[in-house]
Amino acid sequence: QCAHCEKRFTTYERADVSFPSIVKKDGQRSDYQRSKILGSMTLALRKRPVSATQVDAAVEQIEEQLLSMGLREVPSSRLGELVMLALKKLDKIAYIRFASVYRSFEDIDEFKTLVDEVKQ
Repeated sequence: QCAHCEKRFTTYERADVSFPSIVKKDGQRSDYQRSKILGSMTLALRKRPVSATQVDAAVEQIEEQLLSMGLREVPSSRLGELVMLALKKLDKIAYIRFASVYRSFEDIDEFKTLVDEVKQ
């Protein structure tokens, strides 16, 4: 609590760890950015009944999986699959939203296959 204005605030601590580089489809490498994962998930979860706490927990789980792989580089496709699995657990609609963009469906049959998979 601030001694002057008495406003309360919260701090969060995170271990300083080295995440693997992300290798994109075209071969470019970029640093892992939590904000990109969080942004993608938040967009897919827009107007869905999922709390920020649940999203943060899912992102932390993805980060734990990345670190446990023990690799210096991870393909972006693998990271995308981890995000899809996390969204599938959180909210089926968000999973379908993300997968439809991530997998770049070419026709309605691919989309229907995904929806049928979720129904089961």
